Amino acid sequence: SGGHINPAVSLAMCVTGRLKWTKLPIYILAQLLGAFVGAAAVFGIYYDAFMEYSNGTLEVTGPNATAHIFATYPAPYLSLINGFADQVMSTAVLLLAIFAIFDTRNNSVPKGLEPIAVGLLIIVLTCSLGMNSGCAMNPARDLGPRLFTAVAGWGMEVFTAGNNWWWVPIVAPMLGGVLGAMIYIVFIEIHHSDTQPGEESDVYDKYELTNM
Repeated sequence: SGGHINPAVSLAMCVTGRLKWTKLPIYILAQLLGAFVGAAAVFGIYYDAFMEYSNGTLEVTGPNATAHIFATYPAPYLSLINGFADQVMSTAVLLLAIFAIFDTRNNSVPKGLEPIAVGLLIIVLTCSLGMNSGCAMNPARDLGPRLFTAVAGWGMEVFTAGNNWWWVPIVAPMLGGVLGAMIYIVFIEIHHSDTQPGEESDVYDKYELTNM
């Protein structure tokens, strides 16, 4: 499948012609399902810890809040506009760097080490841009667990907390992903020398992230 994991990545690949549009709904559904199941697994493994910490009451806000373990919520000082810009920027940088990592016409990462490079990239972005809201950069990673918490006991407050924050880590990363991909193409990719015979298919495979 290419191991996209992230709907923002899949959308950027479709917009730039690296992935067929007919695959996009399937990819996004699988990504959401994976995130939902992952959240369920965490909750199941640490159920007793959750109950002990929260005295049996699963809360979204307050001193014993635990919903933020699963999905992103804004810091008290963060406005929706600032949070939206935060998510657009972080995801744009993510996709710009991913395109660079998998571009065979760059001085690319050694074959087989691309997933490690992407993992280190995500760690760097999370550490540097995670203060405001946890740096989702991935609509599935946020919405899947948020849906799980809504049905697992936290209730519909997961969608109203933070001034109805829930839509920001869905819409902003999708926009940021396309923006980052287009920046890479306009300022770097189109300036490469002409593709050599037989190289084009390799480039396509790289952008499919097949090595992941």
